[in-house]
Amino acid sequence: MKVEVVRSPRRRKTIQAERRGRKVVVLLPVDLTRSEERRWVRTMVERLTQRERLDRLNASPELERRARDLNERYFGGRLRWRSIRYVKEARGQYGSCTPEDRTIRVSERVAEFPSWVRTYVVMHELAHLRIPEHSPHFWKVVRRYPMAERARGYLIAKGLDA
Repeated sequence: MKVEVVRSPRRRKTIQAERRGRKVVVLLPVDLTRSEERRWVRTMVERLTQRERLDRLNASPELERRARDLNERYFGGRLRWRSIRYVKEARGQYGSCTPEDRTIRVSERVAEFPSWVRTYVVMHELAHLRIPEHSPHFWKVVRRYPMAERARGYLIAKGLDA
């Protein structure tokens, strides 16, 4: 990837990266040292790349379609959510749900896992819309998905599930 560094005397504190055609332009304050420049360029290219990856993942209807199918099959179409999307890795979790505002977030790492594991993660988070805690009733609902135990084993092997 081609990177262009632009130092500006008007830029005091902020550092920015943007894609311009096939290159990444990193805008820096003029007074950074060369080692600070290298560190910031690396950091900003990584952030931009991650943001673009998340944008691509979330442009796909895959999570929404998977959630609708599971909702119909296992919840009688009764669940409602405001959003379901991939997010940057958070505290080693594979997903999270906030029942109060009906949002579901799935770790971007899960996008690389087999389809049946992604389905399990969505099933797990959908179940939280009905049952916020990990009670025996919650696990009974999640286990209606036939691949639940296998998917949990996969996540445990990946170090993502206790």
